[in-house]
Amino acid sequence: MTEATALLRLQRGNEDALAWFIDKYTAYVCTVIRYFIGASMTEADVEEVASDVFLELWKQAGSVTRATVRPWLGGVARNKARQKLRERGVALSLDEDLIAIDSADLSETLEQEELEKLVRAAVFAMEPTDREIFLRYYYHCQPIAAISGETGRRFPEGRKPARLPRQWPDAGICGL
Repeated sequence: MTEATALLRLQRGNEDALAWFIDKYTAYVCTVIRYFIGASMTEADVEEVASDVFLELWKQAGSVTRATVRPWLGGVARNKARQKLRERGVALSLDEDLIAIDSADLSETLEQEELEKLVRAAVFAMEPTDREIFLRYYYHCQPIAAISGETGRRFPEGRKPARLPRQWPDAGICGL
């Protein structure tokens, strides 16, 4: 079963779908809980909080999307763990009060955002005519013949339009 199928079934009240999410995400949820609870509670407490997390998934399945399942579970696990600590009268240190972020997802997102900025800067640094041709070919997927016909510009056969200027690799935008 895929995550999308499992989520759809869960939203329709299918208990097997909940079992699928429990099998897939128990280790992750328990890791988040252990991070916040630390040595202040037992493994039974971790399991109890994890059960509360998956019960909340069951109740709130309609508000969860496929793209947000893992972050949603991590946030609920963090909040349930903090709630358990408050019930027991355990104070949180500043480090434990921070939001847990999956560093792999965060680094991918930051790298993607940085790459988008570099590409945008490179495209806007082009001459207007070259920028138009570049965007028509790479963004709008227009064939070279159509671009040539509409712009009146001819391109040697087999060459892509608007090649990147040679000075850009020196500016740190190489590899685009």
